[in-house]
Amino acid sequence: MRLLIQRVKHASVTIDGKVRSRIGTGLLALVGVGNDDGAEDIEYLAGKLVRLRIFDDEAGVMNLDVVQTGGEVLVV
Repeated sequence: MRLLIQRVKHASVTIDGKVRSRIGTGLLALVGVGNDDGAEDIEYLAGKLVRLRIFDDEAGVMNLDVVQTGGEVLVV
């Protein structure tokens, strides 16, 4: 399983010209799943994703995770 993660101000998924999902500030995660990946892999990477401290705190230092900022996550 692989994740490609990007911080976003907004993101959306459009299928056949219709917006199916959208978020505001948060994380966009493009996910690749293999045949050998299981529930344990999903739980591990999902936990790691929401604990990544890649958002700026009051001092401008990357020290906050998406939960602490009240951000959203879009998984594609």
